[in-house]
Amino acid sequence: MAAPTNLDDKQTQNALRALPGWSLRGGKLHRDFKFSDFSAAFAFMTRVALAAEKRDHHPEWSNVWNRVSIDLVTHEWNGITERDIALAQVISGLAKDSSSA
Repeated sequence: MAAPTNLDDKQTQNALRALPGWSLRGGKLHRDFKFSDFSAAFAFMTRVALAAEKRDHHPEWSNVWNRVSIDLVTHEWNGITERDIALAQVISGLAKDSSSA
């Protein structure tokens, strides 16, 4: 796998336009998700964990009952890279499949 490179501000903003619901918060890609209940939120997190592990890239996240907050940043590169964008796309697809609000 090739080493990722940090996206500049313009590249990050362009990527965000293609990622509805995602924003830039504290130098990280951020999105909040809401589900019908805890089980739905936890099932979503399980699917995200499997997808992230497969890509050797892992989110920062928190879960309270039916809500999941996710932040993505490539820590070893100290910034947002294509790896973060790609995982955000996958997560968005998983959320759509999970009927998140």
